[in-house]
Amino acid sequence: MPARSSRSPQPQHKAASASADAAARGGSIAAVAQRAGVSVATVSRVLNGHANVRAATRERVLAEIEASGYRVNELARNLRTAESRLLLTMVPDFGNPFYAEIVRGIDSVARQHGFFLLLCDTGADAGRERSYFDLLRRHRADGAICLDPATVQHALAAESTALPWVACCEFDPDVGVPYVGIDNYRAAHDAVRHLIARGRRRVALINSDEHYLYAQQRRDGWRDALGEAGIATRDAWRVNVNCLDYDAGAQAAAALMQLPAGEAPDAIFAVSDTLAVGVVNGLRGAGRRVPHDVAVVGFDDIALAAQIDPPLTTIAQPMRELGETAARLLLRRFADPRASVPGVLLPHRLVVRESG
Repeated sequence: MPARSSRSPQPQHKAASASADAAARGGSIAAVAQRAGVSVATVSRVLNGHANVRAATRERVLAEIEASGYRVNELARNLRTAESRLLLTMVPDFGNPFYAEIVRGIDSVARQHGFFLLLCDTGADAGRERSYFDLLRRHRADGAICLDPATVQHALAAESTALPWVACCEFDPDVGVPYVGIDNYRAAHDAVRHLIARGRRRVALINSDEHYLYAQQRRDGWRDALGEAGIATRDAWRVNVNCLDYDAGAQAAAALMQLPAGEAPDAIFAVSDTLAVGVVNGLRGAGRRVPHDVAVVGFDDIALAAQIDPPLTTIAQPMRELGETAARLLLRRFADPRASVPGVLLPHRLVVRESG
């Protein structure tokens, strides 16, 4: 009995000591400020994502917050500031790797400014997008970045232009919200001109559903590049698919190879790399060599494009920069809701590899 009682205070003492140490380390925002050697106001600015804090100071404060285990009472702060610190990112297809790098770009800027992301799978459906916009109306989220088709954006424009959102990749300036993207017409035109310069004359197009504005623009770039070279487009050379996956590209390529000899394409321009990778496989299955029999050019420059056999010639979009720019445009809307935030077009780049 005495032996057991002499040991029993030790765990209690350790627990009390640990509790006291945690209190000393965590404590309050004032304790964090003291240990970081800054003012309480500076810690508050870091926690709230304000930009007017030097990078070195911000890192020191964040390191102390992490080390101390200090946690912000988000509910209390939201009630005081009417901010959720939550940004919606509305993506039409989670399965397309093109969107992954854009989301990383959005997230990197959001985190720097104290925001969190909620990824929203809309399936390019206006009804689902409307339900996410309701989160903005009810102040459950601070803003949104929309990657959905311009047709979906148009459906919501009349009721949502006053809400804080921006369009990314897919945009229509007539909707009246800030946007970031590339010149899809010029990019497609460059891709087809490259194939023509390589001696290809029968250039097919494998395109997305044309309710996407980018699909219309890339179609027009394909058509005009051929026309400027004196090549008439043929309906048989144009295939529209309902999804941008590998199987769709393979099936479209196999169908094009069923055309009579002398009429089958000697080159294929696919409007996404996922389609183009499928095209390469579909051509191989049809007994065609890439690029000897049929050249292939894709669009996006996803990581897989450089890894397939043969490596894919493609139009590179600045995916991460698209996401970063979209997030910055949204933050500008937060800073001054009445300011006119311009649209931004980023440069594309033709990356020539071995497929065409």
